[in-house]
Amino acid sequence: MSKKIKVTNPVVELDGDEMTRIIWKFIKDKLILPYLELDIKYYDLGIEYRDQTNDQVTIDAANAIKQYGVGIKCATITPDEARVKEFSLKQMWKSPNGTIRNILDGTVFREPIVISNVPRLVTNWTAPIIVGRHAFGDQYRATDTVIKGKGKLTMTFTPEDGGTPQTFEVYNYKGDGVALTMYNTDESITGFARSCFNMALSKKWPLYLSTKNTILKKYDGRFKDIFQEVYEKEFKTAFEQAGITYEHRLIDDMVASALKWNGNFVWACKNYDGDVQSDTVAQGFGSLGLMTSVLITPDGQTMEAEAAHGTVTRHYRDHQAGKPTSTNPIASIFAWTRGLAFRGKLDNNAELINFCEKLEQVCI
Repeated sequence: MSKKIKVTNPVVELDGDEMTRIIWKFIKDKLILPYLELDIKYYDLGIEYRDQTNDQVTIDAANAIKQYGVGIKCATITPDEARVKEFSLKQMWKSPNGTIRNILDGTVFREPIVISNVPRLVTNWTAPIIVGRHAFGDQYRATDTVIKGKGKLTMTFTPEDGGTPQTFEVYNYKGDGVALTMYNTDESITGFARSCFNMALSKKWPLYLSTKNTILKKYDGRFKDIFQEVYEKEFKTAFEQAGITYEHRLIDDMVASALKWNGNFVWACKNYDGDVQSDTVAQGFGSLGLMTSVLITPDGQTMEAEAAHGTVTRHYRDHQAGKPTSTNPIASIFAWTRGLAFRGKLDNNAELINFCEKLEQVCI
C-alpha cells in the first residue's frame, strides 16, 4: 500500500497479559500500524501495572473509552489466590471487564467467527448468531439464604416516600429449605433493550428476546413490555426500513428454534440465560477461540471490542521456557478490526471500514 489510511479520531488500546499480550503486539506492529495513521491512547492493563496503580489504570481506561468512543482490549488475567501469589499482588483485583462494563453501563454481545474449514458441532449454523446478555441484576445481584425449620417467608417493599409498605407472602415452610430474592430495574432493562435494537440495526439482522413470561408473568413480563415499548417508540420505523423484524419468544421455544435456524440473528438474553446460552453458541460454532466480544452502550455511540477467550497461559508457559508456540490469533485480530470498523462508522470513514472488512476476509 502506497499511503496509510488516515484515522481521524483516536482509539483507546487496552493491553493485556501473557500469551495474548505477545500476540497483541505482533498484530499491532504487523497488521495495523503499517497501514493506518492512527492516534492510539494506550493503557497497560497487564496485571503488574494494575497492581502498581491499585487498579486505577482500569478506571482511567474505561473513562478514556467513554471520552473517545472506541476501546480495543487484549485478554487480561482476573486474579485468583494462585495469581495473587505468583505476582505478589497487593490484593485480588476485580475482573477488568466487570469494572469497564459497570463504568460504560453497556451490553456484552458475543459473536462467533465462522470459518468454512472449522467443523461445527451444530452443522446447520452456517452464519453467525449474536448473543446479547443483560449484565445487571437477577441471580447475579440476588440475596439467597438457607432456611432452617418451620416458618413463613415474606417479601416486603418499603416506599421511600413514607407510603404503606407492601408485604407478599412467599411460602410456608414445613421444614428446612432455601430462599432467594432477586430484582431488576426499568432503567437497566430499557438500556439493555436499546443496545440490542441498535446492534440488530447495525447488522441488519432480526432481533429475538427470550424470557419465561408464562411463569414469571410480572418479572419477565416487564422485560417483554419494556422491549415492546422501546421498539414501538424508537425503532419500529428504522427496523421496517431495514427490512428486519423484532419478536419476543419463550426461552424454551427460542432454544429449539436457534438450533434449527442457520444464523444471522441477534438473541437478547436475560443475565442467566445469556451466561449459559453464549457458551452453548460458542461451542456449537466450534470454539471459544473463535469468538468476539463487544460491549456497546445503550445509545450505540460507544463500544469496546475484545476476544472472548483468556490469556492462553499454557502457551505462555511454553514461551517462557523458550519452546515454540502456535496460538490462534484470529479473535484478537477481530478485536482490532471490530473496534476500528466502529471508529470508521462513527467518523464516516469508508476507507477504514473497507480495510477492516478486507483484513477479516483474509483471516477466514
